[in-house]
Amino acid sequence: MGAVMLALCRRLLQLLALVLVVALVLWPQPALAGADGGVLFENHCAGCHVNGGNIIRRGKTLKLAALERQGLDSPEAIARVAAAGIGQMSGYGAVLGEGGAEAVAAYVWAQAQAGWPRS
Repeated sequence: MGAVMLALCRRLLQLLALVLVVALVLWPQPALAGADGGVLFENHCAGCHVNGGNIIRRGKTLKLAALERQGLDSPEAIARVAAAGIGQMSGYGAVLGEGGAEAVAAYVWAQAQAGWPRS
């Protein structure tokens, strides 16, 4: 019985180590300072805001008219939301890293001005 328990404990520890490694690899990492706003957007925002839309709340898109309607009519205003969040959207300041919210905001503003062309 002791050998079976020892083997079971080893397998359990191996499984736990595997889960830990996978969690560390997949855990969101802060972005590197100076990262490209488009890359940050694709990595952290596009899951909900595909082509400037919003899969959670249709009226809360990143299209120019929607941004202006919400008073988010500048890159600075968009950066504040990207960093701190608003409504149902959590803030991503820590994940985007230093300067990341501003880079994403500049990208979003440029895309909104251009009508969110498809990538």
